[in-house]
Amino acid sequence: MINVTKTYLPPIEEYQSYIKKIWENGWITNNGPLVIELEQKLKEYLSVSQLIYCGNGTIALQIAIKALELKNEIITTPFSYVATANSILWENCKPLFVDINPQTFCIDADKIEAAITKDTEAILAVHVYGVPCEVEKIEAISNKHNLKVIYDGAHAFGVKVNGRSIFSYGNISTCSFHATKLFHTIEGGAVIATDHLLNEKVNLLRQFGHIYDEYRSIGINGKNSEFHAAMGLCNIIRIDELIEKRKIVCELYDSLLSALPLQKLSIANNVQYNYAYYPVVFENEKNLIAAMEMLKNENIIPRRYFYPSLNTLSHIQYAAC
Repeated sequence: MINVTKTYLPPIEEYQSYIKKIWENGWITNNGPLVIELEQKLKEYLSVSQLIYCGNGTIALQIAIKALELKNEIITTPFSYVATANSILWENCKPLFVDINPQTFCIDADKIEAAITKDTEAILAVHVYGVPCEVEKIEAISNKHNLKVIYDGAHAFGVKVNGRSIFSYGNISTCSFHATKLFHTIEGGAVIATDHLLNEKVNLLRQFGHIYDEYRSIGINGKNSEFHAAMGLCNIIRIDELIEKRKIVCELYDSLLSALPLQKLSIANNVQYNYAYYPVVFENEKNLIAAMEMLKNENIIPRRYFYPSLNTLSHIQYAAC
């Protein structure tokens, strides 16, 4: 089964071995050896040269916005988890919503330019369900209008386009390692900057703006602990196996559901997908609700993911006015 909210747990003995190491050296937070080791293994697996491990995926987004010094309008998608829009608002910026591509569920790159105003500073696009945004089109738009680009890759762990890591596009990408994600560290996230100097800025912002007694900038506590890193080290060695098992399940779903009038994910041939989710679109809301009830009667709890649309939330509507 492709679970949306159930957490994968590695063999407890492996996690306990890391806990024993933590107890032995007494270093439990503040960029300990397991955090450093996990960052290195993540960079290797994701084929990126820079990665900063954070407390969660939301603080990663907030740090990304702060690092790029964004202060005005940010074009984004209404079809995402609320953390995407909330992070924009939290940093005192204004979200401008652009509709999605109905085939990929990602922001429709062909509609972005029409939304740009004199106050627009950036695009914050989401690789929804791990499906890549139209990164080349977005890059062309950003270059033409001198906009920064942030990609929310909460679902996109391990995804590649043309053999290239999805996290290597834009100015900054972020990822979530929440317990429900394909790869998790219980709570956690990452900021992946494509520029070395920007990476250094992100690192300072994550740890109060200082290194030891040298204070360089403002900052916040976006660090994570050795205990969370230990879970990540247990899980990273199994990620290829987990993806392969999910692929088999997704192919089974495709076969079993082929006769039903359901829209499924559209994955381009040049994409190496991670099979993190298996969303379907029904012909109408009535059929959706009926299917949810039937599944619940079989003790299968589906999610209407994402619902409602972010542009309809009252606190976001008010703030975006």
